[in-house]
Amino acid sequence: MAALLEARALEAHYGSTKVLHGLDFAVESGGITTILGANGAGKTTTLRAVCGMVRTAGSVLFDGHRIDGKATEDVVRLGIAHAPEGRGTFVQLTVEENLRLGAYARRGRLDLRGEFERVYAYFPALGERRTQVAGTLSGGEQQMLAVARALMLRPRLLLLDEPSLGLAPLIVREILRIVRLINREEKVSVLLVEQNAALALDLADHVYLLETGRVVLSGPSETMKRDDAVRRAYLGY
Repeated sequence: MAALLEARALEAHYGSTKVLHGLDFAVESGGITTILGANGAGKTTTLRAVCGMVRTAGSVLFDGHRIDGKATEDVVRLGIAHAPEGRGTFVQLTVEENLRLGAYARRGRLDLRGEFERVYAYFPALGERRTQVAGTLSGGEQQMLAVARALMLRPRLLLLDEPSLGLAPLIVREILRIVRLINREEKVSVLLVEQNAALALDLADHVYLLETGRVVLSGPSETMKRDDAVRRAYLGY
């Protein structure tokens, strides 16, 4: 299957500090790819580099066309949605106002009512709280809102950063179940950054393992589950 997203010799810098050191990775069209690694490995920076949020070198291709060097808003308009670490919820706005902002970058006339109902079908709890101020939602509901807001873009690629952070396991499983459903029903490709390796390996088709800004291991998820180094370091057995 062809790659929808491909990075070649990708570097990223914060000021004079280089954080990514020549990454090569790809996300297949219709696939789910996960990036694993410890804190400080460069996982979040990788997603930011794809979105043009940090200074980069190397190349990033989306659907065969280079997007490195583009402004973040132009990357979004291509159909790349980012649900960031920490959820990025606009806490003073209602659920529905947050969702409306998610559709802002889309071109053409929109049937927002239909789009709201589409995402509420995935996240019924948000539909019940559509007029509620987002800051009063639970942590799990705010994470659902972050994913739902990204879906309002009708993305081809969803960048998902640490969706399990600070949430109860039952909520995390539900969110990732919905992500898998979105992937299957809407053919949205997913690039997932996650510290919970067991959950990520169950969800993803392909895995890249990052250490200090370098890819040290990669392969199909089922193969990585059987790798002794991955099992000892990330799965605890």
